[in-house]
Amino acid sequence: MLQKATFAGGCFWCMVSPFEEQPGIHGILSGYMGGHIENPTYEQVLTGESGHLEVVQITFDPEIFPYEKLLELYWPQIDPTDATGQGNDRKSQYRAAILYHNEEQKLLALQSREELAKSGRFDKPVVTAIEEASVFYPAEEYHQNYHKKNPAHYKESRIYSGREAIIEKYWTKD
Repeated sequence: MLQKATFAGGCFWCMVSPFEEQPGIHGILSGYMGGHIENPTYEQVLTGESGHLEVVQITFDPEIFPYEKLLELYWPQIDPTDATGQGNDRKSQYRAAILYHNEEQKLLALQSREELAKSGRFDKPVVTAIEEASVFYPAEEYHQNYHKKNPAHYKESRIYSGREAIIEKYWTKD
């Protein structure tokens, strides 16, 4: 039976490609979660005042690609020590969070975060939020698979956002 997993980690454009083309992944949508506006637009979320996070929602087969593997892919995409955004993306919609859909996901996410905190990899506390998933609003069509539709702009945005620097700082030491 297919399940949903939802992750926030800065700009949602940059969160799609690490998960795509993995076995057992049946779909990835960029969108919005949380907040106080129904069916928000990108422009409303972009202000940082709607309360939504930019997220990716992944449909996956846990028999082929378990949730733990999704967590293993998620952590190296973010700075888990930053509670207010990611890299140069500083508004509230860019904060990192794991949004769980059931108790098993919650427990696995908490365990994963605790293991990461104990790893000694970081010089600051791991503060990535773990919150219950709420209503998911798909982003506008032009945001879906943005990295494929606009590869040059995507590459510039990824560099400008500071994501490459985050990955280099924390995740290429292995």
